Amino acid sequence: MRTLTLIVSGLFATLLVAVFSGRSAETKRFGFVDDAPRSKIAYKSNNSFNGRKYFPQPMCGGVAIFDFDNDGRMDIFFTNGAQLPEMKKTDPSYYNCLLHQKSDGTFEDVTAKAGLRGEDLGFNFGVAAGDYDNDGYPDLFIASAGRNVLYHNNGNGTFTDVTAASGIGGKPENTLSVVGAWFDYDNDGLLDLIVSNYTFWTPKLDFRCTMDNRDFYCDPRRYPSVPPRLYHNLGHGKFEDVTEKSGLGAAPGKGMGISIADFNDDGWMDVFIANDTEPNSLLMNKGNGTFEEQGLELGVAYNDNAHTGSSMGSDAKDFDNDGKVDIFYNNLMGQVWALLRNRGGVFQFYSHTSKIQKLSTPYSGWSNGFIDYNNDGWKDIYSSNGDVDQVSEKSPQHDTMFENIDGKSFVDVSEEMGKDFLRKGYQRGSAFGDLNNDGSLDIVVTSLNESPRILMNTGGSGNHWLILSLTGHTSARDAIGAKVKVTTASGRTLYNHVSVSTGFMSSSDKRVHFGLGQETKISSIEIRWPRGIRQVLKNVAADQFLKIDEPAK
Repeated sequence: MRTLTLIVSGLFATLLVAVFSGRSAETKRFGFVDDAPRSKIAYKSNNSFNGRKYFPQPMCGGVAIFDFDNDGRMDIFFTNGAQLPEMKKTDPSYYNCLLHQKSDGTFEDVTAKAGLRGEDLGFNFGVAAGDYDNDGYPDLFIASAGRNVLYHNNGNGTFTDVTAASGIGGKPENTLSVVGAWFDYDNDGLLDLIVSNYTFWTPKLDFRCTMDNRDFYCDPRRYPSVPPRLYHNLGHGKFEDVTEKSGLGAAPGKGMGISIADFNDDGWMDVFIANDTEPNSLLMNKGNGTFEEQGLELGVAYNDNAHTGSSMGSDAKDFDNDGKVDIFYNNLMGQVWALLRNRGGVFQFYSHTSKIQKLSTPYSGWSNGFIDYNNDGWKDIYSSNGDVDQVSEKSPQHDTMFENIDGKSFVDVSEEMGKDFLRKGYQRGSAFGDLNNDGSLDIVVTSLNESPRILMNTGGSGNHWLILSLTGHTSARDAIGAKVKVTTASGRTLYNHVSVSTGFMSSSDKRVHFGLGQETKISSIEIRWPRGIRQVLKNVAADQFLKIDEPAK
């Protein structure tokens, strides 16, 4: 076993906060502070909102948090729209954006140098970061209306468009793809890619809906549903489209958020897809290269009134620390945001019992995630919010943070998160990660036609933490899907897994975060790697970053 430990605690952690945030440790307050203005970021999401309303305009501004140059500091990538109806990035306001984090915690725009502006691309939506060739550098997949693209990370600060040679570029003509998710569905040690597709759409196919001579966005049900696509990694940079033979071709929907997890604990990663106005999909991995759609049988297809909703982003984590992975997805205002409790393979609609139903009614949620923002060991629920249409005075909304109370219910603590957190807008993509390496999770969120926010967690809870960086060797290097159980010295058990695809159109820090509350010592860390190897570490101290390599056996 090759294990390297880096401890960041006490005075050193305090100094890190001050250096990265540019704020005195004595003046920090609990909540979130937008650190983006320090970096003078030129990027704004641009959805070509100009009076004429095209169907996909509300979906703009995907986010990825990842360390593209392996310097130990998280970087940020944003996708962007295109001029409509031309479907071209006609000027720099539509370019995608790569921000490199410098040693002082500010970000510099290195998009042009990296080759990621995407001038030749159309309207881009989601982004997925993953090391598909196991060379140690994360690559990028971008989903689009038009051409999807795969960028290979060259390891020298630049990326190369390898879409045509890889085999990932092919999809049915005019397919609108929302986001991709990397995972090793056949446990062969290579990351495969699933792409969430929504419908067939081009500006020429766009339905125009008007009332009183004003455009409005058409009901999604006017558009046909399409299945997701699955690409099997063959190695050497090549992929095969296995959508039909895997069974996914028989599972059409209007795919939005994708969540990857082993929901029935059989050692094979499954897929949840939140479908807009259609029954949600739960694609259960049969372990033989095929999937079976079991959303209805397992209780995730509909809400508890047997209705569909405008399912947006999704995340899959164990919110109640019972060892079983649960599901969350949000909806538009007035609909029920869904918390689905895993009862051993079958899911219980838990929104009413947990108070999520009442708390969420006033908001239209897009991206989201289970995030233990206060490091108490219970995963809270964040949602980036904003109405679909950018017209009425009531449309802009602030984000929400629902705090987890002992894995049983939630309370809305949004008003306590600070004025930057409460900035109203049309929020869309969001991703999570520890940007300043202080042990608390931060949030990056986009808003339509505005600058993004880099919401730094001020870390004022006083609770302890642990962050694991897992590297696979027999398993895929990113170790996506690796399950981790932490047992504290007092006997408390906490669960998490390596998960990158979270929320809507976005990709989060792949490091595994645990809030520990007042616990300072960990009795054991148990890891089940994707290819089945089990590993146990004993007597681990809190408040550290722990790098763990997958053992040979």
